Amino acid sequence: MSKWTGSWLSGPRAALEPGADSGDGTAQRWKGERLGLPRSGPGSVASTGRRAFAILVDFALAAGVAGVFTYPDLPRNWSLLAWFAITTVAVGFFGFTPGHALFGLRVARIDGAPIVGIPFAALRTLLIFPIIPAVVWDADGRCLHDKAARTVVIRVR
Repeated sequence: MSKWTGSWLSGPRAALEPGADSGDGTAQRWKGERLGLPRSGPGSVASTGRRAFAILVDFALAAGVAGVFTYPDLPRNWSLLAWFAITTVAVGFFGFTPGHALFGLRVARIDGAPIVGIPFAALRTLLIFPIIPAVVWDADGRCLHDKAARTVVIRVR
């Protein structure tokens, strides 16, 4: 299986932490090394903390946008629709959401395409709803929704 699409189907070695040695001489020393990404700085895999804060900013922004349209009532589930629309359009065309921009992150395609595109962005965003794909990640720091959409979240600064 290709190094880009490795998953649990690749066997136990795919679950190794960076630096762990499976005994076959293919140990990864940092997140993103298998993807050809640098260890740190711009272009490296984003940390889980930065990603978490970025999505919280996006949730707050979506609640505010939905609140404008539902005032004086609370936005309830309309904020989910606003978040889906904001995330899909922003990632699809620009590669980042407002929260990503604030924390210096960008969603990049692993095949080198210049933009993520609406279909991959929509798939990626839809897979965040069940929560599980967003909290299960591999040794490269890619969550299941990133693997399905063939993306990786990287630092830009």
